[in-house]
Amino acid sequence: MTIKQLSYFLAVVDTGRFTQAAALCRVAQPTLSKQIRSLEEDLGETLLTRGHDNVTPTAAGEALLPLARRIVADSETARMEIAELAGLRRGRLRLGATPSLCVSVVADVLEVFHGRYPGIAIQISEGGSQDLVADLQRGQLDVALVIDRTDPGGDLALTPVLREELVVVTARSGPDLGEHIGIADLAAHPLVVPRPGYELREVTLAACAAAGVTPRIAVEGGEMDAVLRMVERGLGVAIVPSLVLAGHPSLRATRLDGGAWSHRTISLAHRTDVAPTRAAQAFREDLLAVLARTSRTGHLPPGVRYVHPPTLSA
Repeated sequence: MTIKQLSYFLAVVDTGRFTQAAALCRVAQPTLSKQIRSLEEDLGETLLTRGHDNVTPTAAGEALLPLARRIVADSETARMEIAELAGLRRGRLRLGATPSLCVSVVADVLEVFHGRYPGIAIQISEGGSQDLVADLQRGQLDVALVIDRTDPGGDLALTPVLREELVVVTARSGPDLGEHIGIADLAAHPLVVPRPGYELREVTLAACAAAGVTPRIAVEGGEMDAVLRMVERGLGVAIVPSLVLAGHPSLRATRLDGGAWSHRTISLAHRTDVAPTRAAQAFREDLLAVLARTSRTGHLPPGVRYVHPPTLSA
């Protein structure tokens, strides 16, 4: 059993296809298939059920899956740590963040990080918190900025860094909702909601249900940029974090009378069973330094405040 064989096994499970897994691993399909068969012979068990339309893990494959993810992630961490002994002159940072953070906080922090460590290759994954948590658990990210209300399970550690307000946005050319609006009042307006995987979508629908409101959904399924564009075109209103309003002068924000749920905490997350790489540790240091400085100078966006963590969890 080798690290390469386990990587091929994980690729097949994640894609459900030998052809796609081979493309992902950048090897010929016969080579990948041969390595999988060799792994099965070595373990004495069939790991994959080869169906006509897709490939799924057997009971033995399911048992191997979490161990394989940990072994592959640990081996990757070991390689990266050795490469980083040269003083972070080379290496890689795999960072995940929500769309609202990618266009604001992340860009500011990475400007500082790249200036200090220009040899570190930065890979950014943009998505909803639920998707990012899943990518962290699969070992596909080193760290991620996620919404703290997303239950990460026991295998992730969360360090709170920001507290932000949720607001209702409308097109400036449309009706003025006033300074405040309650969830019950949203029943009178069509809603635009993002695709599944966004914590914001789940919070919006849960808040409507708790208030006994059946939302009139006009458009659903887009990314955050698409949601904002739909609102600008007058297709409906949307509940969004206040961070995303920068650069959208055609949108009007109305504060929510929603209680605790109308604010949320943004945290830096990493796995607890794998030691953070030195690049990930350096990013955390730069993140907190930039946020602390921005908070002191009063340059945080409206509705956003810095959370002062006592220490960074290792």
